[in-house]
Amino acid sequence: MIKKYGDNFFDVIVVGSGHAGIEACLATSRMGLKTAVITINLDNMGQMSCNPAIGGLAKGHLVREIDALGGEMGKAIDKTGIQFRTLNTKKGPAVRSSRAQADMFRYKAYMKNIIESVDNLTVIQSMVDSLIVENGKAAGVTLWTGDNIYSDAVILTTGTFLRGLIHIGLFNYNAGRAGDFASNNLSLSLIENGIEIGRLKTGTTPRLDGRTIDFYDLEEQKGEDDFIPFSIADKNITNSISCHITYTNKNTHNIIANDLDKSPLYCGIIKGVGPRYCPSIEDKVVRFKDKERHQIFLERESLESVEYYPNGLSTSLPLQTQLNFLRTIKGLENVKIMRPGYAIEYDYVLPTQLKHSLETKKIEGLFLAGQINGTSGYEEAAAQGIIAGINSVMKIKNLDPLVLGRDEGYIGVLIDDLITLGTTEPYRMFTSRAEYRLLLREDNADFRLCEYGKNIGLLDEVRYSAYKDKLTKFNELKVFLETYENGKYYALLKRPDFSIDDIMPEFKKNIKKFNKDIISRVQLFVKYEGYINRQKEEISRLKKFENVKLGDNIDFNAIPGLSLEVVEKLNKIKPGTIAEASRISGITPAAVSILLMRCRN
Repeated sequence: MIKKYGDNFFDVIVVGSGHAGIEACLATSRMGLKTAVITINLDNMGQMSCNPAIGGLAKGHLVREIDALGGEMGKAIDKTGIQFRTLNTKKGPAVRSSRAQADMFRYKAYMKNIIESVDNLTVIQSMVDSLIVENGKAAGVTLWTGDNIYSDAVILTTGTFLRGLIHIGLFNYNAGRAGDFASNNLSLSLIENGIEIGRLKTGTTPRLDGRTIDFYDLEEQKGEDDFIPFSIADKNITNSISCHITYTNKNTHNIIANDLDKSPLYCGIIKGVGPRYCPSIEDKVVRFKDKERHQIFLERESLESVEYYPNGLSTSLPLQTQLNFLRTIKGLENVKIMRPGYAIEYDYVLPTQLKHSLETKKIEGLFLAGQINGTSGYEEAAAQGIIAGINSVMKIKNLDPLVLGRDEGYIGVLIDDLITLGTTEPYRMFTSRAEYRLLLREDNADFRLCEYGKNIGLLDEVRYSAYKDKLTKFNELKVFLETYENGKYYALLKRPDFSIDDIMPEFKKNIKKFNKDIISRVQLFVKYEGYINRQKEEISRLKKFENVKLGDNIDFNAIPGLSLEVVEKLNKIKPGTIAEASRISGITPAAVSILLMRCRN
């Protein structure tokens, strides 16, 4: 029996200090638990291993939801961003998303400073070799030095480090990312404890010397001065730079096509499955042969560096090939590479082995978050990190876990997709994955989730007060519109061709105390009120299924009428409710009806 005292015991151990690990360890420590975060390199906490940006399509939704729960990512990017923009502004409000280009050096420094200043949090530079499991429960970890550290819960946020293998052309080497060791033994420990793992692949672009880029004839893309900050309580952001746009061409594509025999992806050397929605440039050339050019965004990585990230040019081709095809692109004719692009293979855990709390089903007290669950992206990782952190605390305190529904947040959609559908490729969040996306807009993330953040003790008073103030003003403006001149303007706002800007000057005087954010929120609510109410009615009907529980010890083999395929999937995933079962790939409506009849008997 482990003695729970001394320097080698903690309530929670978080393994890894990337975007998932940071949110996890900040959540547990801020919620009052003694926490240790173990990381291979203290200088790389919060490292942006790939693109220097936070947010983007659907990802911006996740960042605002993390902030509403009390997480750090939104505050960090507001403080260290160097260009802020809203994407999809010409489309409907449900799919508009915020994105910020980050000063990746300052972002990392900001996160390191936050971690080092939080109470209850101990930072340890080391590598974890194995789990300590006692009677089916996570009890700590063993470091590569042989030292044991004990805890009531363990959160693994290992990113691409599990048996990471980097590929540049036909050359490869073990690493968690360029410049960091791989973790080669922890995967074996997971396997020994009955956890099923798979293999995935992702990649990054070469980093370019900005002094060798000719920006003169390239399209400039500026930031937005009236951008609404990611974090609820933040007031101002600063756009420091522009980025520039260029394109590949036929010469670029020919060079890439001619050197595919040197690509580890096309030689069969890489076994892991890559991200379908963010393919490498060689993959684009092969898959989209009729496309004459591909757009490239040249993004500066830091105000303190000349390095540029050519967004859209992920590659694992040899260094010389990378240089050859880059120099066919407008503006890059004389470019120099500072760091080569590469692909990386790594182990991940099949996420159907998790509960919605992100605790593993096989090992009690073991939580997983981030790329170890098969996801891709800083925002997806951070979203899982904060949930794993919160739920490890709830577990230790014998409280119910925080499980967000698909109608409550993109975080709920993300986790439910992973648990019920699994993934065989790096999972990336899209607005199309959310069936209730009109309810889950970016602008109302605080209205949806701040009460959760407050109730669990994670959301600070500054952000909570800002949320309450916005909610009060939202209701005040809404009531004013409903009652002013018998609701005349409320009715007018429902028309697609009418906005508050069209209202007479006298009316504007009455709403001048409301800022752009509040006016926009109320206007969107009024315009889409009918659709929103219909979605809420649909959700209410489906809630009946959500509440029909299947039980933890149900024997699906004993239920007559279910096919062998359905039984196999149900036994593997072990859904907790009828609604969860209905979302599993391959579970037919007939099978759902049989399960409902069984529950009613």
